[in-house]
Amino acid sequence: MTDRPQILDTITAQIAPFNKKGVAITEATSFQRDLEWDSLTVMDFVAAIEDEFDIIITMNMQAEIETVGQLVDAVAKLQG
Repeated sequence: MTDRPQILDTITAQIAPFNKKGVAITEATSFQRDLEWDSLTVMDFVAAIEDEFDIIITMNMQAEIETVGQLVDAVAKLQG
């Protein structure tokens, strides 16, 4: 599933249970600034994304991913 809109839809659906503030999700949505996730939430979410797409997101990659759009790009690249 390397179709970017499909990946975005799947990631948006995965964010929903963690979106306690009801933030509207766009590619510019920041996990830390907009969603205000703590490190435990990030780890749970990353695990959910890894399971959903059958990929591994390294700690180095996680450190570079700040927005939903960057995550979509990373997933597409890892699936490539």
